[in-house]
Amino acid sequence: MLIGYMRVSKADGSQTLAPQRDALLSAGVDPSRIYEDLASGRHDARPGLTACLKALQPGNTLVLWKLDRLGRDLRHLVVTAEALRERGIGLKVLAGAGAQIDTTTANGRLAFGIFAAFAEFERELIAERTQAGLAAARARGRMGGRPRKMDKATLAMAMAAMSDRNAVAADVARRLGMTTTTLYMYVNGDGTPKAPGQALLDGVPYRKERLRAA
Repeated sequence: MLIGYMRVSKADGSQTLAPQRDALLSAGVDPSRIYEDLASGRHDARPGLTACLKALQPGNTLVLWKLDRLGRDLRHLVVTAEALRERGIGLKVLAGAGAQIDTTTANGRLAFGIFAAFAEFERELIAERTQAGLAAARARGRMGGRPRKMDKATLAMAMAAMSDRNAVAADVARRLGMTTTTLYMYVNGDGTPKAPGQALLDGVPYRKERLRAA
């Protein structure tokens, strides 16, 4: 079964889903099995993608107009593609730089395998960076005792660790010498920064009043 997903970044009418819909229909996707979002790929919530990923079953193929419709960034794209592969779900890209990906063909399966290799490489990098950061923190005597405050270096380690979908927040917080509450104050479950975390990265003060004013 083919299941399609499409997305445009703006919901103000300046962008249309029509070209993507036409491409998905031409590829044989049933109109009732097409999910959509009107949201930016990086920051906005994407309920259509969430529903699409839940609907996919082993043996199904996810069909996209272009590869950039799926991922927030390269890391998210690699992790999502690997999760599909592990679930026995294919991926077919119709246009753009990722058009060679079609797991119904030998060359497409090779391209999909490259994504799996990138995902493994990314996990190893995250683990290596996290361990190196924790070792450096221990060397500076920052482990144990009173929970530490968040700084840029710690935030970077927390984001890297939490971006691994197998990460356990309590373990990450413990290894970084902070409480889970502090961790979640700055970082989302997928490793992206929350408003206080983004303010810390940007080097600007964070005030709750800003949220009230907004």
